Amino acid sequence: MKLVEKITKEQILDLKFCKKEVLEDDMARRKRNFDLMRAQALGNLLRSKVNITFETADEKVYQVNTTVWAVGNQFVSLKCNTYIPINAILEVD
Repeated sequence: MKLVEKITKEQILDLKFCKKEVLEDDMARRKRNFDLMRAQALGNLLRSKVNITFETADEKVYQVNTTVWAVGNQFVSLKCNTYIPINAILEVD
């Protein structure tokens, strides 16, 4: 895996994302969706934070520790009106 840089959720607004899917394996995508739903429940019920590792259009890998407010069909909503495309997310823990 590439070098992972930790950033704040406010810095996500300055990043560009690609439309390509970063996970090739169907089981990995299913696990990501399960983990996102779990993160949403933790965020809404317990106000707990999770680590989201994602890739940008320039193929750099970042990690943010944040609360997930909502999971849609294509995007994850964080605080401060910040969104991450689901297809860019590598891992949620």
